[in-house]
Amino acid sequence: MTTATTQRSDRRVSPVFVGILAVTGVTGWATWSGFASQPGLAVFLFVTAAWVVSLCLHEYAHARTALHGGDLSVGAKGYLTLNPLKYTHALLSIVLPVVFVIMGGIGLPGGAVFIERDRIRGRWRHSLISAAGPLTNVLFAVVCTAPFWLHALDGVPADFRFALAFLALLQVSAAILNFLPVPGLDGYGIVEPWLSYGVKRQIAPFAPFGLLLVFALLWQSPVNHAFFDLVDSILRGLGVGDVETYCGQNLYRFWQTTDPYCSIAG
Repeated sequence: MTTATTQRSDRRVSPVFVGILAVTGVTGWATWSGFASQPGLAVFLFVTAAWVVSLCLHEYAHARTALHGGDLSVGAKGYLTLNPLKYTHALLSIVLPVVFVIMGGIGLPGGAVFIERDRIRGRWRHSLISAAGPLTNVLFAVVCTAPFWLHALDGVPADFRFALAFLALLQVSAAILNFLPVPGLDGYGIVEPWLSYGVKRQIAPFAPFGLLLVFALLWQSPVNHAFFDLVDSILRGLGVGDVETYCGQNLYRFWQTTDPYCSIAG
């Protein structure tokens, strides 16, 4: 069925997203080839652009699943175009997550798509719509770490290897955070359809503060250490060592002094 909300133009990939892909490709090539005079800057641009691409794919996965679940309005809202500017507020959806990456190397859940839930029938569909986003981060992490767990690192330049490791760390941390059953995060969206009406009413007043609570806890050293220990253990299971992620983050912060240890490790 063709309606005003499912026109082909509503699904056309945005030039903004194509531009971000182009930046990712060019800076990825610069990181691989060593063409850039400042390797850290190339890594910074490559990882940041790839991170924004993952944010777009995360939100697109929510929208596309909602479309098949019955919410045809996502097309008219521009969610199927992969345009990051369509996913809520540009500051909260794009700028703030990038700032958190720079500050602490945490994959902050970024944008959001507004699903008209009354159009969706069935609790499993509601849960799947919420799960689709973080599952995209999981898939992105698997792709980034493929050279590691496939033992195909021969010929891969050190800087590119470090950049992939740090990008994988961001994807794993984003997936973990998003799967937490905390109001405001996708994990709560997965379990919410299965909660009783009374429980949902009791939780509703706290929903706007869920994400703030999570990050307040992450600033506490014991919680922070436990969180990154979990991230590191998952990455080690995917073949990525602590050295790669550390050196990737060190290169990403190109404005700081590069640790000589990473040059040796490379």
